[in-house]
Amino acid sequence: MIARRQLLTAALLLATCMVAPAHAEDKPKEIRIGTQKGGFFPAVRQRQTIENAFKPLGIEIKWIDFQFGPPLLEAINVGSVDFGFVGDTPPIFAQAGGAKIRYVAAVKSDGDNQAIVVPKDSPIKTLADLKGKRVAFGKGSSAHNLLVASLEKAGLSWSDITPAPLAPADATAAFVKGSVDAWSIWDPYFALAELKENARVLVFDKDVHKPNAFYIANTDFVEKYPSLVARLNTIFASEGAWANSHHDEVAKAQAEATGVDIEAVRRFVNRSTYSVVPLDTEVIRSQQAVADRFAKLGLIPKPVNVSDIVWKWTPGS
Repeated sequence: MIARRQLLTAALLLATCMVAPAHAEDKPKEIRIGTQKGGFFPAVRQRQTIENAFKPLGIEIKWIDFQFGPPLLEAINVGSVDFGFVGDTPPIFAQAGGAKIRYVAAVKSDGDNQAIVVPKDSPIKTLADLKGKRVAFGKGSSAHNLLVASLEKAGLSWSDITPAPLAPADATAAFVKGSVDAWSIWDPYFALAELKENARVLVFDKDVHKPNAFYIANTDFVEKYPSLVARLNTIFASEGAWANSHHDEVAKAQAEATGVDIEAVRRFVNRSTYSVVPLDTEVIRSQQAVADRFAKLGLIPKPVNVSDIVWKWTPGS
């Protein structure tokens, strides 16, 4: 009897030892972060701040670049990216499509680094002049929202223009060739159009609505690793504060990483802000207005409630 009891005790101890390491290793081997061309991410990558913060936990950081927001969010949806940065519109389309995403932090923009531009000598002088014109934009991007909001302000409908949904590289070529009359676009493509093509600003983001950008994470990743998401937010907030006072370093790193003209990058960086904050009532209200705008026009399959997919982050937690 004693022998049997000793055997049972030994078995339980062995089982405990086997389970404990598995629990301790209940974390990902790597975190995959999606970024877009531009921003302060090249500087963050050079500084190795994210890598250094997660290395003691045995977690590697993998950076994955995208041309713009919609494909980045699709990657987050299918789980090939865990965490990423996008403008205001991609999450609306993604949520309406049932994507597995969560808003985890926001960056409040001053609205200076996205605009609708036209050729320097274009007869288009006001938003009303866009009627009947062919306008390029990235479908499902923040530039899509800028265009819709601008038409609303001018009293025009979506059917009053000829939409030309194009990815940035294709839109650049179309603008240079003159095959589109106007282009709704973000930096650094915006700055390049100003410097290389003498593009003229018809309207800035800030002139028609309150823009924001967002850090987005995969739903399963947030639910499984909330402390890691909080840690990512905290580090990016710290890096954002650094970037706000180190524009030269940010611009140099971006130019080196992307090959974009340094003057265009400086212009972009100098009109950008990088402060990372939780989604407050103001941000959610502004984002809901974006969602309602697209739903009203029938550009998304169904209305969405933004707050349904907001993950509450408390800095310092």
